[in-house]
Amino acid sequence: MSFTVVVTENVPPRLRGRLAIWLLEVRAGVYIGDVSRRVREMIWQQCDQLKEQGNVVMAWSTNTESGFDFQTLGENRRMPVDFDGLRLVSFLPFKEDVESDK
Repeated sequence: MSFTVVVTENVPPRLRGRLAIWLLEVRAGVYIGDVSRRVREMIWQQCDQLKEQGNVVMAWSTNTESGFDFQTLGENRRMPVDFDGLRLVSFLPFKEDVESDK
């Protein structure tokens, strides 16, 4: 079992309802729970299938240097980056900033 956190933005109610079956929604779009790897992977598949135009990030405890790992789905300015085996987050520029540079 590992502690898992899922944060959603702009996902349909059916995905939120599905997540609430396995995890506790502590704030709007923020779910936490202690689930097995198998259940975590099944939850991730549900997120991938049901997210529509929204985005999702899932983080879970694991035996790494940082003590956790994470993955993302959907369009978001924050992109996971591997830096010498350490997972970090890189920020993409705002769309307005990119368009004004042209």
